[in-house]
Amino acid sequence: MEAKIISKEDIKPSSPTPSHLSTFNLSVLDQLVISPYVPIILYYPNNNGESTSEALERSVILKKSLSQTLTQFYPLAGTIKNDLSIDCNDVGANYVVALVHGRLDEFLEHPDHRLINGFLPFEPSFNESSAGSRVTNVQVNIFECGGIAIGLCISHKILDGAALCTFLKGWSNMARGAEEVVYPNLTSPSLFPATSSWLRDTSMGLTISLLSQGKACTKRFVFGSDAIARLRATAARNGVQRPTRVEVVSGLIWKCAMAAAKEACGVQKPSCLTHFVNLRSKLAATLSNHLIGNMVWISNAAWLPSDETPLHALVNNVREGISKIDVEFVKKAQGDEGYVAMQNSLKEMAGIGSMGPIDYYGFTSWCKMGFYEIDFGWGKPSWVTGLVGDGMPVFMNLVTLMDTKSGEGIEAWVNLDEPEMEILQKNQELLSYASLDPSPLINDEAKELKTEEIISQIQTGLAFNA
Repeated sequence: MEAKIISKEDIKPSSPTPSHLSTFNLSVLDQLVISPYVPIILYYPNNNGESTSEALERSVILKKSLSQTLTQFYPLAGTIKNDLSIDCNDVGANYVVALVHGRLDEFLEHPDHRLINGFLPFEPSFNESSAGSRVTNVQVNIFECGGIAIGLCISHKILDGAALCTFLKGWSNMARGAEEVVYPNLTSPSLFPATSSWLRDTSMGLTISLLSQGKACTKRFVFGSDAIARLRATAARNGVQRPTRVEVVSGLIWKCAMAAAKEACGVQKPSCLTHFVNLRSKLAATLSNHLIGNMVWISNAAWLPSDETPLHALVNNVREGISKIDVEFVKKAQGDEGYVAMQNSLKEMAGIGSMGPIDYYGFTSWCKMGFYEIDFGWGKPSWVTGLVGDGMPVFMNLVTLMDTKSGEGIEAWVNLDEPEMEILQKNQELLSYASLDPSPLINDEAKELKTEEIISQIQTGLAFNA
């Protein structure tokens, strides 16, 4: 199912960027990011019998609306200037159209991970983006059936997952002529100004030390709503108050990944789990609405070698790490002692690494961000995918958590070294809760809980968060 490029062009903003906005300075949080681009693909089926020619007409709508949207999101029409700033030179987005030999519904019925990155403008990697690189890159893939997959690689220097969703909402609203125009909030550099390179250098050194060499393998583990309910009930019965979806899924994957690492190398090492925490909810509402930039900080949790690795204890560790990144932490990070607060947080993580070789797992959650609400005028996507690291020679043990289409389940995209993934994908505890690479077309709406689970929840008085 090959994607053959049929056109390439630059999509410039519909109105030029004023000269006084020619440089967009990055915040200190933007400078801490190592991944050069954020990849995402949204898959839109052909529901109305349109032909390929009509899908090409949709591409015209996408181009026009992208041009209009880039006027509002003007840094996205520029190029990378250096580690500190974006050149808002209106070079525009790199826009590619490709024809795919095959049907989208057939691909979604049995998705092949090896094909996914071919729907992106270029292959993801951890190589640093160079000066002059485009901020925004788009590939519109048109299938023989008229279905469309929109692939984007946008510079991680200026967008995290939430900001990416804001941009997509703005673009899709423009495409379908919605009344609401999304105006980005570009004040993040003033909220978290970069006044020193110390934090960036420290973070980069720490992150690079966590990179692995080998051959990455990506697998997708899908947790239905019923499985998540069982996980939450298990954690709650053992003392975790109102565990969230993300906490219990993270804890289980961490537990099973550590077991796979131990089996692969013959010894259990200390382990560190990090989670990117969205800071927007910890800012005043007037500041956080449509805020563009990398508004995240890293939480961490540690686990020392032990005869037992109980799930509830790992879930609790995940929660405790995330809970440290609270409103007070954000206030300190924005205050006069901001660098001290961030420095202490990084030192805590570095302290875990000082124990010697560790098994590291980096988690990020795109849950509840709204990617399945992105409608360009022909309906909402049937599937959304992010990073697939298959075959990467330099990689990190990364786990991306994404909503299933119903919003009730979670898709966990797990990137590990091949030998460890061979073990993980056979872990019976993990497979008792998750399905390995099922079709995204399978309905995962909430199922009726078993009687004993309902009784258990009533007895423990649970009131779960999302």
